[in-house]
Amino acid sequence: MSDTFNAFIAEDAGGKVQASLKQLRTSDLPEGDVTIRVAYSTVNYKDGLAITGKAKIARRLPMVCGIDLAGTIEESHSSAYKPGDQVLVNGWGLSESHWGGFSQKARVKSEWLVPVPAAFSLQQAMAIGTAGYTAMLCVMGIEHAGVKPSEHEIIVTGAAGGVGSVAVALLAKLGYKVAASTGRPELKDYLTGLGASTIVERAALATPSRRPLDAERWAGGIDSVGGETLASVLRGTRYEGAVAACGLAGGANLPTSVMPFILRGVSLVGIDSVMCPKAKRLEAWRRLAQDLPLAKLDAMTTVEPMSKLPELAPAILAGQTRGRVVIDVNA
Repeated sequence: MSDTFNAFIAEDAGGKVQASLKQLRTSDLPEGDVTIRVAYSTVNYKDGLAITGKAKIARRLPMVCGIDLAGTIEESHSSAYKPGDQVLVNGWGLSESHWGGFSQKARVKSEWLVPVPAAFSLQQAMAIGTAGYTAMLCVMGIEHAGVKPSEHEIIVTGAAGGVGSVAVALLAKLGYKVAASTGRPELKDYLTGLGASTIVERAALATPSRRPLDAERWAGGIDSVGGETLASVLRGTRYEGAVAACGLAGGANLPTSVMPFILRGVSLVGIDSVMCPKAKRLEAWRRLAQDLPLAKLDAMTTVEPMSKLPELAPAILAGQTRGRVVIDVNA
């Protein structure tokens, strides 16, 4: 394989972040005991922020963007992995403190690796990516809090996005009654195809309210939006329900009261996918291989070349993408 490779890299341009496709050499790669020939990455909300410079994601520049990668080990100095093994990486500071997955080659620490489950191709592993893996952590979170399938609905906010799409498909497969919240009514058929039984207009959850509690509707929820939306979900969650929170697309503030917690015993379950312990990561990927219908995964996935990242980054921030967008780094 050639000593040069393509990567999408963010650099300082007069005090502003400018990201573009460039050619690098293997000698440019950062430290690590495993070198990977990357096949695919994927576009997440955090990637959109990093590429556009709308938030300070990279702690130093230049930085190869992309918080996910999947590929084949090319060189290993770890006894746990050998050349030819198919692996993936989610989080661990990729695109923040360590070069990320929008690259044809990557060098990382072997302890960050997860073997790609046999159920998935490399492309499918990245169709899941951090968004789908986070969705599974959310499902595990509400399960651990005691929320079981019943006649009462689980609300999924940002349902047409990456986390939301996978969450809807997972919950439906597991027997939950799923309500999908979206601001795009034209995606009703897409969401019902993934398993949603009810579509909830985004504005119904995003409108500010002074009420400390609403009527009990949700058995639980998976929220990737935050802000007023998360506050609304909490107000409407039933006694001893649980809501998993994993995102802030709608804002980092939480304008709520203690009432859902002290009068209804509602649990707010925080989900971190970046520094999640290895054992929990492995369990999440095992569960994904077991519980995620591949036909629904394929239905929510599009594949794009790395050269389209300048268009895809602002689109995901504006909520204009649907489901999962996989990046073929070699296209």
